[in-house]
Amino acid sequence: MAKRLAPAALAAASVLLTIASWRHWVPLDLTETLGFVTGAWCVWLTVKENVLNWPIGIANAAFYVVVFLRARLFADMSLQVLYVILGFLGWYWWMKGGEKKTVLRVSTTPVAEWAWLLPTAALATWGMTLYLRSIADAAPFLDALTTVMSLVAQYLLTKKYVENWFIWISADVIYIGLYAWKGLPLTSALYAIFLCMCVVGLKEWKKSLITPRKLTVEAYAEAL
Repeated sequence: MAKRLAPAALAAASVLLTIASWRHWVPLDLTETLGFVTGAWCVWLTVKENVLNWPIGIANAAFYVVVFLRARLFADMSLQVLYVILGFLGWYWWMKGGEKKTVLRVSTTPVAEWAWLLPTAALATWGMTLYLRSIADAAPFLDALTTVMSLVAQYLLTKKYVENWFIWISADVIYIGLYAWKGLPLTSALYAIFLCMCVVGLKEWKKSLITPRKLTVEAYAEAL
């Protein structure tokens, strides 16, 4: 029963918030609200290792392309486009990336992955910071840093490596302050929720490392 309460509460809150924004009962932009709602569902489903996080995440990225374009956070806007691409890849890998094209299981990141990810991330952050300064980005270094961190985390997530949660947690701490400063209170609040959910996700995925969940393609169609 308790397992049903959380998604039910999230569904109810999602509907109420969307209607309130659409009807202008609250001073919130509808696009940002839809980004908030789909983002919360995406992370919740990811914590549960449910492959439906990918199509919802793709929708979330589309909404935030618009939100970040308006806020002149160009790197974050471009990041959402990459999320769409990685979303389709992650969708496939989670379904068919395991042994003999079975459902992918949670694992740890191989040393070989870190060997190219870390220097590439450092170089990309430096280069992107210089570029964003040249186009008058609102926060060039933080925008570049969080963009690269998010790409690394998203890549690790598509491969179902448990360390993705550590990167997300670090990025979310920065995002909360950045979006509050840019006048996006709902998005800042969303990332505060993300932060809490990422901590839960890390805990749940660590359990899966020890005792893998009984996941099948058919199981993804079942209730949360």
